[in-house]
Amino acid sequence: MDGVTAVPTPRSEAAGSARTGRLSLAVALLSGALGAAVALLATRQQWSEGTATVAGGAFPLTARGSDVTGVPAALAVVGLAALVAVFAVRRAGRLAVAALLALSGAGTVAAALLGASDSAALDEKAAEASGDTSATVDALSHTAWPYVAAVGGALLLVAGLLALRYGRSWPGMSGRYERGGAPRPRRGPAPADPDRPEDLWKALDRGEDPTGA
Repeated sequence: MDGVTAVPTPRSEAAGSARTGRLSLAVALLSGALGAAVALLATRQQWSEGTATVAGGAFPLTARGSDVTGVPAALAVVGLAALVAVFAVRRAGRLAVAALLALSGAGTVAAALLGASDSAALDEKAAEASGDTSATVDALSHTAWPYVAAVGGALLLVAGLLALRYGRSWPGMSGRYERGGAPRPRRGPAPADPDRPEDLWKALDRGEDPTGA
């Protein structure tokens, strides 16, 4: 018939929502894990270099990301823990953990970008090398590793935003475990009632003594 349009059924809408939830979950897990790994790796690399003037001439100096700032590495660890904790909590708790994940990513980005132009770590090393507390680093230059750490933080931020948007539809940890991680004990079969012949036959089939002797 002319003028008839297809109307999506509730079943197709539910299937589409389930696919979106699975896709967002996969992207969040990949982004969060990769972002934390990238940020941690970047903080262990050389971020800046320069020279200090000493009696024998120019003394080369280098600074790793952990020398410049410990914030990106710390927030990357917090973000990774929050990514795991998202599946251990529900409702308001999941929303709070997702917000923590997003904030960890944003903080990593900000700290890494601030460290990209920082010279305090090398100034301190120049003062130690020269024996002059007022000495500063010369010929200061920076590498691309601070920006790599910022990319890692951005991936953590993406994971947090996805958790905030789609986290309600993600699965949680199995509910068959009690507190402490111990599985719930299974209830055994009810004892046979001697006044009911069918219970006696069932007990015999299980290899039990229906008399309780």
